[in-house]
Parts: sequence; structure tokens; C-alpha cells
Amino acid sequence: MRAVVVERTGGPEVLRQLEVSQPSPGPGEVLVRLEAVGVNFIDVYFRDGTYPAPLPLVPGQEAAGTVVEVGPGPADDRAPAVGDRVAFATVRGAYAEFASVPVGALVPVPDKVGLRDAATVLLQGLAARYLTHDTHPVRHGELVVVHAAAGGLGRLLVQFASARGARVIATASTEDKRRVAHDAGAHAVFGYEPPDAFRALVDEVSEGRGASVVYDGVGAPTFESSLRSLGPRGHLVLCGLSGGRVPPFDLDRLRSGSLTVSRPGLADHTRDPAMLRGSAAELFAHLAAERVSPVVHAELPLESAAEAHRLLAERRTAGKLLLIP
Repeated sequence: MRAVVVERTGGPEVLRQLEVSQPSPGPGEVLVRLEAVGVNFIDVYFRDGTYPAPLPLVPGQEAAGTVVEVGPGPADDRAPAVGDRVAFATVRGAYAEFASVPVGALVPVPDKVGLRDAATVLLQGLAARYLTHDTHPVRHGELVVVHAAAGGLGRLLVQFASARGARVIATASTEDKRRVAHDAGAHAVFGYEPPDAFRALVDEVSEGRGASVVYDGVGAPTFESSLRSLGPRGHLVLCGLSGGRVPPFDLDRLRSGSLTVSRPGLADHTRDPAMLRGSAAELFAHLAAERVSPVVHAELPLESAAEAHRLLAERRTAGKLLLIP
């Protein structure tokens, strides 16, 4: 089969499409023919070595497709059957035509949801759900800030927070991206301003109260603005590092205002298969009811994985990038 392989860490150029052996599902696994693969920043982190992993590796951990083979061993009542439509978001190896996936990492895709839509929203949708329901349970009337609001995760955060009755301030880098954030439900949309100027904008919208929570998927360039825009007992949720790692800072700064900062991850919210399937079912129900909606920036062939990574790293996307095997 064809797969994109990383043999050494580095820039997008290290992503090479090769002919490799098609995997065989082991006990407790199924083989999935992939229809669409989601491209995410976590793929960049494995490619460039930010997140260490044994090499060579096939990156990508979000995809949807059809089961074509079930592994040997005793029958598992959770296991899908050949022909079932499934998706996954927590197993590496998705930049390929086929993937062998543990049953516990799979979620069923309902008939009302297309496979490409499932690959578009699953990873970021699961993240947006736990960030707005668990990390900081967004309440009606709260002021929420979402940075990089035109990206896949940012746009879903705007939609989830708005659906829970929050007012959302969004940031995005271009006029087109700000329009995407506004259409997703943001109350106000701004560009990336210096920290003091951004706090002034937040104060204007919040009548001086500041934000209850800031979802910051950018990192170093926006962290100071995020911190300064919080109101009393505000919560800064660092949910991505697209702009680079945040340098160490003095924790005593959090004491004034009783602020909190967290750095949650999807893996800790999907370790239990029942929790994963329940969260995915809720996400797909929102999708089927059009309470959240996917936006695809581009669909690219598998061999264009390097171009997809360049687009993502240069923040030239408004919506999701998909690879089509």
C-alpha cells in the first residue's frame, strides 16, 4: 500500500510517500480502508521531533473509513464487522491507504454523517467538547476568548461555547479568517493585538470584567495577551502551540486575580473506550443536527502531505485539511 513515512525528523520535506507492506490486524484489531485523513498540528509535532517517537513512523492519527478485515481471536462485542463505517483520532498511522486499529480506539460513524465529515471533525471536535465541557465548563453568559478561531479547533470552540450560551471574542489573522470566525458564532472578532490593546478590546466587550476563560491554541505569540485579558478567577487554557512553546513564567503572576492556567490533552480524556464512544456519539449528534459544522480548507492527495504541513505551519488555512488516499 501507499503510505507517507517519516524516516528522520525535520521540515515538511521529510514526508515521503513510499510503498510499504499493508498491515494485518492482530487480536483485538481491525483493518480499515481509509477514505479521508485529517491533518492536525500534532502531526507536525511528531514530524519535527517536538513529540519524540520511534522512527520510521507513519504520521497522522485521525481518519475515517470502512472495515475490511477483523483480526483473529475471540469475538469482542465492541468490535465492528466488515463493512462498518468507523473513525479514529488517537492512533498514529493514518497517512496511508489502510490502517490496523485497536477496537477500543474506534468509534462508529452514524449513517447521517459522511466519512469525510467524520474525518474533518473527530479529533478537533472531541477536543472542543472536553475543553468546553470538562476543562472549563462554559456557562451561559460567560465571556470566552478563542484565539486562532478560524482554524479547525478554534472554529469548533466558538460553536460549542456559543451553543452553551457564552459570548465569544475571537481572533484571527486576516479579514477572510475573521469572517469565518464571525460566521461560526463569535460575538466580536479582532486581529492579533499587543497585550494591552487586546485587554482594552476585551474590557470594551465585557464592560471591564475581563474574560472567564481564554482558549489559546497559538502559544508563545498570544500567551501574554491571553493572560492579561482574564477577569478575576479566570482560566487560561493552553490548547495548542501553533506559534511555538510558551517560555517559563512566574507563577506568582497568577495570584493577582486568582487566575489558573492549564495544559490539557486529548489522550487523558479518551483513555476509556466507553468514554471515547460516548463523546464521539455526542459530537456526531451535534454534527447531524447542524449545531456544529465542518469547514474543509482543502482536500489533497496523500502524496501532497508535505504541502499540507506547509499550509498548516504557515497558518494559511481557514478550516480543515484532508488527505485523500
